[in-house]
Amino acid sequence: RAAMDADNDPYEGFNRKMFAVEQSLDHYVVEPVAKGYNVLPQPVRRATRNFLNNVAAPITMANDVLQADFERFGVTFLRFGINTTIGIGGLFDPARHMGFERHYEDFGQALAIYGFAPGPYLYVPGLGPMPPRDLIGWTVDWAFDPWTYVADGDIGVAFASYALDGIDARAANLGIIDEIERSSVDFYATVRSLYRQNRKSEIANGVTDIDDLPDIDGLDDLDDF
Repeated sequence: RAAMDADNDPYEGFNRKMFAVEQSLDHYVVEPVAKGYNVLPQPVRRATRNFLNNVAAPITMANDVLQADFERFGVTFLRFGINTTIGIGGLFDPARHMGFERHYEDFGQALAIYGFAPGPYLYVPGLGPMPPRDLIGWTVDWAFDPWTYVADGDIGVAFASYALDGIDARAANLGIIDEIERSSVDFYATVRSLYRQNRKSEIANGVTDIDDLPDIDGLDDLDDF
């Protein structure tokens, strides 16, 4: 699997340098802030995550429509309406307790559904793995993001919401990321492979291709992923 991943990483030297920059930023800035964020009471952090998820719902709805997935659009539409009203602006998630589970869609996934190839693997500090298809998708999704309009041209507001989303996600995964790094022979290659597997699952809406299941005998060697 590692060799297959490397086949579409023609700029690996550059990407590894960018990954090193990201690791430095994470070590000296993001991780300490995330640890401080984790000091906040769990209800506060949960309400923050609920709010951020709710604000992002229009992005998912727009991309559900672009993929003609109207059933999933309906679920997100109901979630957004319920959580914005009963959930007090999205601070709570009563829709989940009603059986309306959250999913996320972005324009990069929509492009994949329409047959656009991801392009060469790229790593962008602050954004993470971002091949051209996903970079285009991330840019287009700004047009669907409510923060783009709430900010009214003030990019600082949109950036602050993005930063808070990243800090919250990093805080929720402190132990997992540390364990992956400790267990990896090559952390860069492991992140690249995990990103590709996760992205493929997202595009398939979580439906696993049996041909993609790993060889159980090789699970101990993380460099084989």
